[in-house]
Amino acid sequence: MTGLVVVGVDGSASSLAAVEAAAREAQSRGAGLRVVHAFLWPAMHVPLGSSPLGPPEGGIRNVAERLVAEAVERARETAPGVDVSHAVVTGEPLTVLEAQSRAAELVVVGSRGMGGFVGLLVGSTAVHLAAHGRCPVLVVREEATVGGPVVLGVDGPAAGERAVEFAFAEAALRKAPLVALHAWTTWKAPLPAPQNASEPYANAPCALAGEEERLLSEALAGHRERYPDVVVEHQVVHGRTREALIEASRSAQLVVVGARGRGGFAGLLLGSVSQALLHHAQCPVAVVRGADAGR
Repeated sequence: MTGLVVVGVDGSASSLAAVEAAAREAQSRGAGLRVVHAFLWPAMHVPLGSSPLGPPEGGIRNVAERLVAEAVERARETAPGVDVSHAVVTGEPLTVLEAQSRAAELVVVGSRGMGGFVGLLVGSTAVHLAAHGRCPVLVVREEATVGGPVVLGVDGPAAGERAVEFAFAEAALRKAPLVALHAWTTWKAPLPAPQNASEPYANAPCALAGEEERLLSEALAGHRERYPDVVVEHQVVHGRTREALIEASRSAQLVVVGARGRGGFAGLLLGSVSQALLHHAQCPVAVVRGADAGR
């Protein structure tokens, strides 16, 4: 065992799907799996154990232990060779899972939890962890996605370096092709310098397309050599990044993005593209923070 994958569970169908995905991730990485459930102790001095007037299997702690036991059994059925541990922690789930991410190489959560409001497409836990987790965060939906490539959203040579590395590693682990997708518009593309200094600084579409292809190649430089078995396809799309990645997610088994893009405002921890994918992607989404995440 060389690492640790952490999965947060709350008994929902979404979290059980996350358990299965986390078990497969741990198995492919040769890592251990930790199943974590966090809950807040209610006010009014409600006992954690069973009430003297109720059945012995009652009480908040017993309910939590049964919930975790079900998740552990599901994990062992999915990946029998994985070393599975578990923890029931009293505390606010967002804070507990963020703390767990400090010792993990990957945290996996479901897109929706038991406390989700009707109409919300993704729960607050998933969004919070994607913004604050100290390691990559994988957000899983109930519907399993079989086959298809790993899609990587690329926005620049440096901004998403850790996301690029994660995407190549995932493609290698999954034995899947990697689609490196870069979307651009004339409004946000960098102006290429004219070949002749006497010419005006023009924003010609054909010149911009070549510049964006060069940017994509620079972002992938070095990674293809480290992962020679990964088949890589370049896609340079003229259009909005969110729409292009959401469309690509329809046939993908995973979409990988950085937490922040080139257009992010200072102080924002999660960019608009990452948030849009968490809400609307048709497959699991991995959000990888940059060097500021501390890992």
